[in-house]
Amino acid sequence: MEPIILVHGGAGNIRDWRVLPKIEGVKTAAKVAYEILEKGGNALDAVEQAVRILEDDESMNAGRGSVLNEDGEVAMDACIMDGQTLDAGSVAVVKDIAHPITLARLVMEKTPHTFLAGHGANRFAKENGMKILSPGSLVTKDALYALEYFKKHGGIQGDCGDIENPGEVGTVGAVAIDCRGHVAAATSTGGLNGKMEGRVGDTPQIGGGTYADDETGAASATGHGESIMKFCVTHSIITAIRNNLDPQEATDSVLNRMTEKLKQTAGAISISKTGDIGIGMTTKRMPWAYRKGNTLFYGIEQGKQHSEVLVE
Repeated sequence: MEPIILVHGGAGNIRDWRVLPKIEGVKTAAKVAYEILEKGGNALDAVEQAVRILEDDESMNAGRGSVLNEDGEVAMDACIMDGQTLDAGSVAVVKDIAHPITLARLVMEKTPHTFLAGHGANRFAKENGMKILSPGSLVTKDALYALEYFKKHGGIQGDCGDIENPGEVGTVGAVAIDCRGHVAAATSTGGLNGKMEGRVGDTPQIGGGTYADDETGAASATGHGESIMKFCVTHSIITAIRNNLDPQEATDSVLNRMTEKLKQTAGAISISKTGDIGIGMTTKRMPWAYRKGNTLFYGIEQGKQHSEVLVE
């Protein structure tokens, strides 16, 4: 099996000045994470690495750069899932940790549980040697401005906002297939700008924002979290692939039905057990990139794809 890594940087009405940093961010994540697969590494390691890179990217709504809750704090959600075993780890309302996706993997591998939240998740992180940052370390100037804007103007903001909302920075995710045919998915987010303390989105919900199963494929979603949860977007995509739709058809079909039913937008990426991929959005933009062999494919606008051959 030829390995593939596919990543996204959040779906929404992304403003023009954010386009370039978002594209560069997903391209870097795909290139670096592919090196793991190229050396015979597994899909789980690759998706974790891709998401860690994006959690460090301030142009994304994950890790450093996350939007803020109503109290001005970064409170993050993440999930990782192994398609070979269906093992998964999820964390929610995590604070002062640089890489929630790695904490999610620790939950999967070192506890009898699947999901830890809030104080318990942070305590588990500390007990397992993860660095707890000083309060406010992950807060950026852009995030502070976005929260100020939200409090002045009100309204419900998605994780990528709208044209007027400066908080549109984008949930991140990755799916991969390795040379042994195993798939994995990982997703990480700072959630909604101005969200209530304790709010949990779709990202850590298995089958909502994240899903992987070797028998079919893997998917990661982004967009209006409450709608993605209600529609079980990633599980619905995998079910559609299982029912003989190719990943592109499955992804488009599920997203279009969700938007028609719930009047909210989203994006998703998917990969099948045969290595076919799907990239879909009902939003204006969603940055994505995937690497297959020496070719890197990427885009951000609906229906537009670019590619470049990488020189070793």
